[in-house]
Parts: sequence; structure tokens; C-alpha cells
Amino acid sequence: MTTRIAVSVEETPKRSFATAIDWPGWSRSGKTVAAALEAVAAYAGRYGAIARAAGEPFPADGVEIEVYETHPGDSGTEFGVPMRVSEADRRPTSVADGERLARLVAAAWAGLDELVAAAPEALRKGPRGGGRDTSKIVDHALAADHGYAQAMGLKIPAPTVGDQDSIHALRVAMLELIRRPSDGSTLKARWTIRYAAHRVAWHSLDHAWEIEDRRGPENPA
Repeated sequence: MTTRIAVSVEETPKRSFATAIDWPGWSRSGKTVAAALEAVAAYAGRYGAIARAAGEPFPADGVEIEVYETHPGDSGTEFGVPMRVSEADRRPTSVADGERLARLVAAAWAGLDELVAAAPEALRKGPRGGGRDTSKIVDHALAADHGYAQAMGLKIPAPTVGDQDSIHALRVAMLELIRRPSDGSTLKARWTIRYAAHRVAWHSLDHAWEIEDRRGPENPA
């Protein structure tokens, strides 16, 4: 049985994103809207593993992507970041909603941590020799999470790579905020709780899947 997955789309002439509105982190891009929709569908299996790790039932028999809303993107979209706070992201969140969002964000972090732990330091380079190695991805992801915490209105010291206590403290503070019921209003940087969950989970999964792709077959774990 095919399950319909509602997505929001942000579109620019150079790049578009499709984001599953009820599944934080399930967001992919393409040069066109059609390509973005194709990409988000193609990642259903990979995202499903994250959802199930979070204890969330996920369709196993195929998905059908359905556009729920479309908005213009901006320079950030063109750069490669899902920037748009959609109307769906402005929906209120209950205690149950917040717990679900937090579980999915935590599962995205865990997925990245697991792949980092198994990956070699040197990852296969792109066609033009680009791409960070594993330790640089870890540095970047951690710095981004601290920036996201600030965008959510949290004042917490920047964590240190390798210091699990400081990393844990950052993540706990972010998850506590995501869990809080919300009327859908914006946080410090025009983000909502739902958008914050999307953005944080997307960034971790984007790099987790990058590591997964770039470690093999030439550099298997």
C-alpha cells in the first residue's frame, strides 16, 4: 500500500528543495522542482531507517510525494540550504508533537554519530577533488548546531569537539525547547519549533548521508 507524504517546496531558478512537512530531516534538493521531488522520494528508505530508530512507524511499501505548498526560495536555497519557514511549519505543537519531533531530531544526531564512528578519516573526493574529510565534517556539524541553538534563542556555550559533556548539554537544551508546546509563533531568528526541528535534523542527516556515500566503495567502513 502506497502512503502519501506531503511536502513543502521552495523554488529558485537554480535549485529547489522538497521537505516532508511531518518528518524532520527528510528534505532533498534538485536543480528543478521535479528533481527535488524525485530526490526526496528516492531517500525514503534511508530516512525510514532514522524514523524507525526514533520509534516512529514508517511506510514500508512505498511512498507517493504530494506537494502541500510551494514558495519562492532565496540565495540560501540556491546555496543548498532549505531556508523557507513554510505555513506547515507554523502549525502549533502539542506535548505529543514536541516529543515526536525531539525523538526524530535525536535519531538524526545518533545516525550521524554512528556513521562518523565507523568512517575513515579520509573520504572519497568529489569529481573536482572537493569535500571535507570526516573530522572536518564533525567540526562543521557541531558549529552549525551551536549556531542553530542561537537561532532558536538559546544561550549556551559553544561545545568542544571531543568533549561529550558539552555536546550532550547543547543537544539536551535544544531538545528541551523542541519538546515545549508552541502556538506556532516564531523564535529568535524567525524560526518556529517545527522549522527548527527540520533544519537541525536535515543538516545532520545531510552530512551523515554524505559520509555514507563518500566512504565507499573505495573507502568502506
